[in-house]
Amino acid sequence: MVRGLYTAYTGMINQQKRLDTITNNLANASTTGFKREGATSRAFNEMLTVKVNDRTTGYITQKIGNMSLGVKIGENYTDYTQGSFRATENTYDVAIEGNGFFSISFTNKGGEQSIMYTRDGEFTIDSDGMLRTKDGDYVQGEGGDIAIPTDATSIAITTTGEIYADGELVDRLQIVDFEDYNYLKKYGENMYKTVDGANEIESRALLHQGYLEASNINVVNEMVQMITISRAYESSQKAVQTADSMIEKAVNEVGRV
Repeated sequence: MVRGLYTAYTGMINQQKRLDTITNNLANASTTGFKREGATSRAFNEMLTVKVNDRTTGYITQKIGNMSLGVKIGENYTDYTQGSFRATENTYDVAIEGNGFFSISFTNKGGEQSIMYTRDGEFTIDSDGMLRTKDGDYVQGEGGDIAIPTDATSIAITTTGEIYADGELVDRLQIVDFEDYNYLKKYGENMYKTVDGANEIESRALLHQGYLEASNINVVNEMVQMITISRAYESSQKAVQTADSMIEKAVNEVGRV
């Protein structure tokens, strides 16, 4: 009975983790370039159960089969599939078609600078003509921080990332891709950072000026999964209540006998 109580408890914890993942997806359904997350589940290793000193048999120990100790949380993964495009007609909005990320010079609260990566191409320029993200970080080009003449009347960004101001080449957006996305880690603020082992490769993505990439969240599918998880959680909850009732009877009624 106690093992059943624990097994049901592991089911509740696992469903809670999956629910947290889905609610985060739904909260970011309208976030530009956001990539859906999923959660996996796995069983605890099965344990061999034996009888010890059972006088009903002639053996000191007897195998009676395997038992599982319940379910445990596996790992979170990111779905990097392409999101749909949304036309904005804004000069500095850029969407990536294919595999690749914008390179961003990010400064944390401690003043430390590092290169981060994002699919969010909602950019703007400041009073000095520096191309920045909506959070104020510098967008990187092949020459570093990208500076665009403030007096330019026409800005064009080609599908390969070249930025032209009044017909003159200013810089080229630094779009990078990676050999294995398992070496990317979500940092927050819709950005990713690399971990040890990440290998950059050439990106063959195409860029589209005046568009933004929407998230790849399907709200209907996420809601259906949320309902399924809620029902699974309730089932585990009822199993806990049943096991608790059985233990109570064993202690209060069987114990008196």
